[in-house]
Amino acid sequence: MIQETRPPEPDWLAMTTEELFAYREAENRFRASAAARALTGQPDPDARIEWRDLALPGRDLPVRAHRPADRDGTLPLVVHVHGGGFVGTAVQSDWVTSHLAARLPAVVVSVEHRLVAPDQPLADAVDDGWDALRHLLRHAGAWGIDPARAAVFGESCGGLIGALAAIRARAAGVPLRAQVLVNPATDVTGSMFDHDSVAEYAGTPTLSLPVLRLIRRLAAPAGDARALSPLHAGDLSGLAPALVVVPTHDPLADHGRRYAERLDAAGTPARLAEYPGAGHAFLSLPGLVPQAETARADILAFLRTAFAA
Repeated sequence: MIQETRPPEPDWLAMTTEELFAYREAENRFRASAAARALTGQPDPDARIEWRDLALPGRDLPVRAHRPADRDGTLPLVVHVHGGGFVGTAVQSDWVTSHLAARLPAVVVSVEHRLVAPDQPLADAVDDGWDALRHLLRHAGAWGIDPARAAVFGESCGGLIGALAAIRARAAGVPLRAQVLVNPATDVTGSMFDHDSVAEYAGTPTLSLPVLRLIRRLAAPAGDARALSPLHAGDLSGLAPALVVVPTHDPLADHGRRYAERLDAAGTPARLAEYPGAGHAFLSLPGLVPQAETARADILAFLRTAFAA
């Protein structure tokens, strides 16, 4: 059997499109491998996991569905979006998504969104998150979902996608019980780097300034990136209550802090939970970062309360 290994880190700012695709393929193969479980954690044994496709307008979107193994009937829905932006797979988040499915209990659907690339801007991934949420709620009966108990949950770039889904849900009259945003990117405009945390933690191993510059370049090659940046949304009132999880040793720590402040100022309930010493993407690395266990428990408690209301 071939043992998957992690590809070497590329030159982020000089990489060609072909190198980007090759790196993505190799890195995602590693993240989905058995070898990666030492870092990303084992799925909850009390959850069933399966790949499914959502038939969306003009495309079929893969999703990774998690359900409690011993529970049938109607359950709450959590739509999850993994981190990475231009790389990543739902499998990397099985440790937390399967646990939530088994312990809430709930149907947790992790979206394998289109990844950012020169020919695929961030707007496509944002549409995938929102369209997946709408599709699941419209087909709630077939999925065994209670449409009155739904939440979004995103990590990093997935946090941005989740936050924008919550904003779209309010505009469309779609009720959400909660939004969970873990080390979220909330700004992909030119001001993305104008935060103290970006300067202080520019060289961290799980997210560096060159990677952020690559994401910024790919996210909105043309047009106004404010529409893709929750931090620049005009009105943040009336949104689902938010839990914003911030590891302190993260270039994006201030993205999360400022977004929580804006939500609170607009009257949307927002709780900021900081994890001292943890770095970016820590929730997907329980094998390396002990605080991941505490954060997972915090998210579980927050969603339980939201769904019980």
